[in-house]
Amino acid sequence: MATHLDLEEQEQLDQLKHFWNTYGTLITWVLVLAAGAFVAWTGWQYWQREQAGRASALYDEMERGAQAGDTARVERALADMKSKFAGTAYAQQAGLLAARVLHDKGNADASRAALAWVAEQATDPGYQAVARLRLAGALMETKSYDEALKQLSTGIPKEFEALAADHKGDVYMAQAKREEAKAEYRKAWAM
Repeated sequence: MATHLDLEEQEQLDQLKHFWNTYGTLITWVLVLAAGAFVAWTGWQYWQREQAGRASALYDEMERGAQAGDTARVERALADMKSKFAGTAYAQQAGLLAARVLHDKGNADASRAALAWVAEQATDPGYQAVARLRLAGALMETKSYDEALKQLSTGIPKEFEALAADHKGDVYMAQAKREEAKAEYRKAWAM
């Protein structure tokens, strides 16, 4: 009986060796790739958390500058945010905050530049839409009606179309184009 079990064990061992010789390299590579993917994903998550933490600290600095009314500090923080953390949500929020502060302090050109940057570079369509709407309002103040209409016609998500139509109506009213304004106001009302 002992010989029978030994032969059966030997047969199982031979089958295992054959299986490993056939699929061992593939199994090893799959495990190595899975471990590599896990390490890469974990590293990516860590890097994103670090970037978000640094961007948050810089945004806090910008908020303190905004509360103090220090436009130089706000502009420095925005420049750092653009160069180091442009892909983060904090950069988009910082652009909108900087535009408001700069506009309130009378630096309309820098305010429009900040809004234009957010409108063009933001990764979130909502921030882009808000920047475009605000930029259109700022352009209306300078009587750049065609540029304002251009901002309101491109890159506006469905959720913001009614606001864009309302702003278009305002632009047309400023140009004394009553029929176009009425059509845009109706369009905004219908949405």
